[in-house]
Amino acid sequence: MKLLTKQIQQHFDGFLQTPCLWKNNSVFDLLQFKIESKSKAINIEIDENLRLGKYIERFVSFELQQENGIEIISENIQIQQDKITLGELDCILLKDKKPIHLEVVYKFYLYDDTVGETEIEHFIGPNRKDSLVEKLTKLKEKQLPLLYSHQCKTYLESINLDAQKTEQQVYFKAQLFVPFASQMLKLSTLNQDCIVGFYINQQEINLFKDCKFYFPNKKDWLVIPHSNIDWSNFDEFQLEFNTYLERKSSPMCWMKKPNGEIFKIFVVWW
Repeated sequence: MKLLTKQIQQHFDGFLQTPCLWKNNSVFDLLQFKIESKSKAINIEIDENLRLGKYIERFVSFELQQENGIEIISENIQIQQDKITLGELDCILLKDKKPIHLEVVYKFYLYDDTVGETEIEHFIGPNRKDSLVEKLTKLKEKQLPLLYSHQCKTYLESINLDAQKTEQQVYFKAQLFVPFASQMLKLSTLNQDCIVGFYINQQEINLFKDCKFYFPNKKDWLVIPHSNIDWSNFDEFQLEFNTYLERKSSPMCWMKKPNGEIFKIFVVWW
């Protein structure tokens, strides 16, 4: 089944409006890819069954193709040994004729200062199953070094590239959420503009009895909240959240206050 063009456009615009998580190479010495893209009519078909990471990669591919001076050499390159996949290179491209190995990441993280010691360590996944520092470590120690592996050498030779002359960059975008009680939190390492909302726990839910709610599907997590949807009242919201609670799942939710102000939040089970 294919997504509607309007849906894809909303998702693509939400992706473009999401900032990179840091600037230059200020985090783990990972250099952020720079591209000055503006919203354009997107005219690609995407299978709605793609998981979000692969869905985002389609957006990046489209975005790169619109840029003068950028040529995509290959995408989603499986590096194997004895028919076992060791990993994947997201994209190899030429930017102003300079070869770049690009890894693409789009994440949602919540700030919890009870986890870790540093700002980066405080950001975890909504369900506490992953963290920013784990992803950065994986990029640094596993995904990027794959380019220099013996198993990758043959592939690079087939496209006339030398790993030592190929720069490695990341295109790491993220939406960050802070505790409801700490909405004035100021970041020192990561990009403040990535903070797009807050999260509440079960004890704080009752503070919002006069609000309306909407649970977007996973791909709509990309979208900037708007009012053109079917809102649920507080009782309906609680019933639906309880189904997430039973699964120990923390959903994203849009919340509309009586004055019409709309927020993007997470409601956490923990």
